[in-house]
Amino acid sequence: MTSFRPAFVACLLLVASCAQEPPRTAESAGTATQSTATHHSAIPAERWRAVLVAGDNNSPAFDNGVTSLRDKLVAHGVRDIRLYSSDARRVGSGQLASAANLSRALRSGGGEACLAFVTSHGERQGVYLRTENRLLPPSSLDQALTEGCGSLPTVVIVSACHSGTFINPQTRKPNRVILTAAATDRASFGCGTGDQYTYYDRCLLQQFDGATTWRELAQATRSCVESTERDLGVRRPSLPQFFVGSAVADLRLPGR
Repeated sequence: MTSFRPAFVACLLLVASCAQEPPRTAESAGTATQSTATHHSAIPAERWRAVLVAGDNNSPAFDNGVTSLRDKLVAHGVRDIRLYSSDARRVGSGQLASAANLSRALRSGGGEACLAFVTSHGERQGVYLRTENRLLPPSSLDQALTEGCGSLPTVVIVSACHSGTFINPQTRKPNRVILTAAATDRASFGCGTGDQYTYYDRCLLQQFDGATTWRELAQATRSCVESTERDLGVRRPSLPQFFVGSAVADLRLPGR
């Protein structure tokens, strides 16, 4: 296996979590007709299947993010939750954050909707999985989602530098909602050794209980990140992105 070249060092120096994309382009693709939106608006919480992945462990922010999101989902009634970490001290070998385990979890079946959340460092080529010392590219995640979730309503959250690369012509599908912490050419922030959460994950968790739909959560999280970065004087903002497919335009969060 080729050694991973840590080009994300610049992100670490910026306390990051990681061709400018227009920051609102992804959102505009989420227009839906009333008939398709209604079809996938509300799914019982117990019918969701969630896979949560902390791809790196050189900051506690990643494991804290997946653990806290798991707690949120449990509080909202989700029961089928698989959590993966790159820290072997936290989990067994069957729960290490690897591409194979992620794919296996998504293909496990059951439920009426899928949620995949990955938080780690990232580059334009994909999101980093320390367990395998490799990048998980958008094409591999897309394949795992297609094989595991098919046409089910599917929510994908990638919290990493340059994670806008996960919104592309291949991944934009009518049944998907995709949230990313940054545009393709931008770093995101908050994964230093002293950080509890990345900026994006903190905002996502803070806004979760107040949102009804995934679109609302995406918008509120983006506004929160923008406000945080302005307050901290970030000169090159992360520009969080999101895409909402036509069949899930009004898809509600579990328990809503």
